[in-house]
Amino acid sequence: MVKGDQKIVDVLNKDRADELAAIIQYMGHHYEAEGMESPAIIELFKSTAKDEMRHAELLAERIIYLGGEPTKKPSEIKKGGDLKKMIQDDLANENSAIANYREHIKLCAELGDPGTRLMLEGILNDEEGHADTWETTLGIKK
Repeated sequence: MVKGDQKIVDVLNKDRADELAAIIQYMGHHYEAEGMESPAIIELFKSTAKDEMRHAELLAERIIYLGGEPTKKPSEIKKGGDLKKMIQDDLANENSAIANYREHIKLCAELGDPGTRLMLEGILNDEEGHADTWETTLGIKK
């Protein structure tokens, strides 16, 4: 492993743990959501979980390429509440992921890893789209 790669592997594993938690959380919300508004939102939970699965896979592949071992342990999973609370929890996680990915993109630029940086920029774009979806759903104006 090249010097600097371990730092990148560590942040990618943090991102992967967050993505694994997001998959579990979104699928849980997909199963647990109830109420008149829930049918359309249930499908959003499911499709977003699939996006997060792609992210987790990309991160694992990159970690292996860099000589690391992908984590299999998710970070904290938020559970329960009504539909609005579920969406608020998901939005909070997306905003946290956006901040982390921006920080990790900067790190990759500093350490001279354009491949990882480009991959993270693609994931960041998806996460910003997810956050926008939940903000729109909640009626949050920016």
